[in-house]
This record gives sequence, structure tokens and C-alpha cells, in this order.
Amino acid sequence: MNITIANTVLDYSIANSFPEQCNEGTWVGRVWLPAKLASNGIAGPRIISVSKGQVYDLSAVYLTMADLFADSDKCNTIKNNQSQVISSLNDLLSASLFNQYNDIEQNEQIVLLAPNDIQATKACGVTFTKSLLERVIEEQARGDAAKATEIRTNILNVIGDNLSDLVPGSEQAQQLKEELINQGIWSQYLEVGIGPDAEVFSKAQPLSSVTSGAQIGVRRQSIWNNPEPEIVLAVDSRGEIIGATLGNDVNLRDYEGRSALLLGKAKDNNGASAIGPFIRLFDDSFSLVDVEQCEVSLTITGTDGFVTSGKNLMSEISRSPQNLVDQTLNNEHQYPDGMMLFVGTMFAPTDDRKKDGNGFTHLPGDRVEISTEKLGTLINWVNYCDAIPPWNYGVHKFIQYLRQCS
Repeated sequence: MNITIANTVLDYSIANSFPEQCNEGTWVGRVWLPAKLASNGIAGPRIISVSKGQVYDLSAVYLTMADLFADSDKCNTIKNNQSQVISSLNDLLSASLFNQYNDIEQNEQIVLLAPNDIQATKACGVTFTKSLLERVIEEQARGDAAKATEIRTNILNVIGDNLSDLVPGSEQAQQLKEELINQGIWSQYLEVGIGPDAEVFSKAQPLSSVTSGAQIGVRRQSIWNNPEPEIVLAVDSRGEIIGATLGNDVNLRDYEGRSALLLGKAKDNNGASAIGPFIRLFDDSFSLVDVEQCEVSLTITGTDGFVTSGKNLMSEISRSPQNLVDQTLNNEHQYPDGMMLFVGTMFAPTDDRKKDGNGFTHLPGDRVEISTEKLGTLINWVNYCDAIPPWNYGVHKFIQYLRQCS
């Protein structure tokens, strides 16, 4: 398929997005269903399941993803309601690939939406040693990419690059903290990386995330930014992890490096939260153990011929997924509709893109592929936040749609 962005053509095949067409497992998500394809004649977002290459409408049992999250017997409910086929998986992915509609309500094709709707979208940072070091580097560089290489070398000379055996909040971690303070290189990122409290922040508003095939956004003013390939946990209101998917926690390194108080501008922008394509629910074929052992790969292909890749090994995360959930959803802070939780990344691209010592940053047209064997592939194209299709279908319009369906 030919994809045009910034006067450049990119080729991409959907063939490997979901090996074996979701023959195994319980997969759920959301699509935009135009009125001409809806049995009730009402266009809107529909909860779907995918099995053996077919997409099924679950709107007879779930109007929202929050309904699905709250169902204590969801896997059986889904299995018993896979009767209304609304598309093949290949046709859905093809129609969704770089879909450029500006007004989703006028869209005449069935296309993918992010698999979450009214859930809170939260994210954890500094949960891997490598990302911890890169955050310290950002802070020391004050957002200046040209200084990163020298600072990286200096910090590694002092503390090394292997903190994988250090348990956050432990006595050993406290001793290291005191040593680093004495050497004058303590950082707020080291505090959340090895201290008792995890970094948790709000990533995106409900209904604002994009999904596979869409454009993702970076601010036009940013000159140092990167993707963050992550596992995203689906968590119900009780704090139970019910499944997982892929995510890209798009990050502006220069903004956050200038000040951590700019985290909102660094993280929450148009198209800066990509999730999907589908949530794979925990069942007999897939569990939290699979999540904890998975390898998440990242490949960036630029229109300038630049290619870089890397991987996340979830086995090297410094805080367990359950610990991150427990620190986010608890008696002090509830999420009655459930939440989606980005668990952090260990891979931040640092390869020089222009051989000028400034490291990596995105350019419009970059293709970003994030994948893992049991969750498929999340693919997006980079553009400026003010150039991608605007987000205009919010909670108010969603409520109006639900009223029509009642």
C-alpha cells in the first residue's frame, strides 16, 4: 500500500501485523462503524472482538469498553457473542492504515480506534535502568541534545550502567542515593528510579489516544524527541490486570529536559498517545507471566534513509507490573472505569541521525513499528501535532451517541 506524507511515499504491508490472524487468544478493541454498516443505522464507536481473522460486533453486550472491563466473566461473554461479523481483520487493518479522515463522524469506512475509551490513561516513567540514565542525561543537558553524549559518558563513569539488580526503595538503593548525593549528581529521576515511589503521570485524556495506522504527533518546536515502545496494561476498577496491549508514549526530550514541570507539554500532545491495535485479555493462552517475559521491539524507518532499532526486555523492569498498578490504583486513588497503564521503556534511541553528535530525533514521515510476538504490531507515522487530523470526538459526543443507542 502506498502511503503519502510530506510528499514522500512509504510502502507497508499489513501481512505481519497479527501472525495467524488471532487464531489463539481473546482479543478485543474498538472500531468506528459508519451508519450504513450498523444494524441500528447509528454511526459510532463499537466494541469488537477478533478471532480467526474475523471481526465481531459486541455492541449487543457492551456499549463501552468500561462495560467489558467490569464484566467478571468477560472471556466467556465474548466467546458466546461472536456471531455478527462486521469485517475481516485484513480489511479492517487495510482501511485503517494511515486513515486521514479529519472528521471521524463523516467517515464511511469501518476503521480502527484505540481500544480504550473512557478509562484513565496513565503512564509510568523511569522503570528501566537504561531509561533512568537517559532521564538523568536529559536533565543534566537541560534539553540540549548536543551535550548528551559527553554527559552520558561522565555519568556512566561514575555509577556504571548496570543497576538491574538494585531493588527500588531497598537499603542498597538508599545507600547508592547517599553516595550519589555526596558526588553531586543526585537527580529527581534517580529518586523515582531507585526510591520507594514510582513515577506515575496522566498521559492522555479519555478518547484522545490513537491506534495502529494513525499519525502520531510531535510539537513543531521540538528538536529532540523520541518514541517510547511500551507494554500497556488494561486494569479494571479493582486494580486487577485483565490484559495487555502495545503503546507508544511519544516524548519530547528537550521539553522535559529543560524542566520536569514541562512534563505535560512533553507528553500530552495531539497524537502523542498510541495504543493498540487490540487488547489481548488474560485467558488460558495468555497471562501476566507472558507480559513479564516478553520482548518489545522498536524499528524506526525515516524517509531520509535512516533506520534504527532496539528492544525492551520486560524481564529487566525494575518494578513489577503489579507493583506499578498497586502504586497507581489503590485506596488513595480510584479509577471507577478502569485504566490503561503504560509501564515504561528501557529503550530510547540515541544513534546520531545526522552524524552531528545531536543523537536521535523524529522527522515527519518516520514510520514507527512496535511489536511483540503475542500482541502483534503497532505501527504509526510521525507528523507535527498541528498537521495531523484534529481530535474532535470527545466525551460529550460519546455521551450523545450512547443516548441514541439506549
